[in-house]
Amino acid sequence: MTEKTRQEKGCRRRSVIGIFCLSFILGMSALTALAPAQSVTFFRIGTGSTSGTYFPIGTLIGTTITGPPGSRSCEDGGSCGVPGLIAAAQTTRGSVANIKGVLSGNLETGLAQSDIVHAAAKGQGVFKGNKQAQKDLRVIANLYPENVHLVVRKAANIKTVADLKGKRISIDLSGSGTRENAKAILSAYKIGEKDYIPVTANPDKSIRFLQENKLDAFFFVAGYPATAVAELASNGLVDLLPITGKEAQDLIQAHPFFSTSDIPAGTYTGIGEVETLAVSTQWIVSAKMEDDLVYAITRALWHPRNRVLLDGGHAKGRLIRLETALEGVGDLLHSGARRFYMEIRSEEDG
Repeated sequence: MTEKTRQEKGCRRRSVIGIFCLSFILGMSALTALAPAQSVTFFRIGTGSTSGTYFPIGTLIGTTITGPPGSRSCEDGGSCGVPGLIAAAQTTRGSVANIKGVLSGNLETGLAQSDIVHAAAKGQGVFKGNKQAQKDLRVIANLYPENVHLVVRKAANIKTVADLKGKRISIDLSGSGTRENAKAILSAYKIGEKDYIPVTANPDKSIRFLQENKLDAFFFVAGYPATAVAELASNGLVDLLPITGKEAQDLIQAHPFFSTSDIPAGTYTGIGEVETLAVSTQWIVSAKMEDDLVYAITRALWHPRNRVLLDGGHAKGRLIRLETALEGVGDLLHSGARRFYMEIRSEEDG
């Protein structure tokens, strides 16, 4: 099976954006024809729903690390990515699915919540007993904070987390970091699985169900502004519920990967400042990926000339900073990425 055929099958099977896939495949064919002497490496970045933040951020990262064959050199104003690397964001169910995809080889890399990454590395939660996750999961960089959005339908008259009892709630699909966070939050507020009516829906379906009065609330963990929330807020349909008080503090005490965070007033139409919780997004890869390749993509992400892409591509892109790249990563840092950061530190010290 040719590389092109594999890409076509992958797009048909996994992407929800057919036009994007078609353009991607045709583009790859054209690039290969233009530069047959240069090898091409295809690089899939697992993200999440198109309604969230992972997909646009994954697309943004893909832009910074892509180095199309035949393009001008970085010094001459061309791409500052990895020569011959073609990276593209791929929609998935989110953090858990991305970790599994990276470990299985179905994804080269992906985005995942820091709490899910560290649970996987310790063989806890949904990764209990998963020795491969404990052995092979690695991180390239800490990227940006993502907030817990507890979205409630205005007409449902939900004012506090306690009011969720008896309501129709979606905590996202199996395979998402949001689902794990939502379960922990509800548990902290003494809301068990039998205390509400579960509705199985990803963010895209949750939007539709809420609009159709089939859903009262849903959890969504993403960097603000999140498209899913912005669309509903602009139509005056929803509020964001604060996650505060003793229960929130107890949750942070039990799970240090949570932190307090505010969603600023005006982020969403008609919604004031909201006190909530946050985790962070990390860029993950397998320990089996070659050091030289990981070094090259890390170097490309942080190339000074790519700063303009990060700052202008998405609101959360401005928070992807070299100075915070190692926060919360610890011993999960990939050796190829470590080589880059050590070089940077040596240059600064020198």
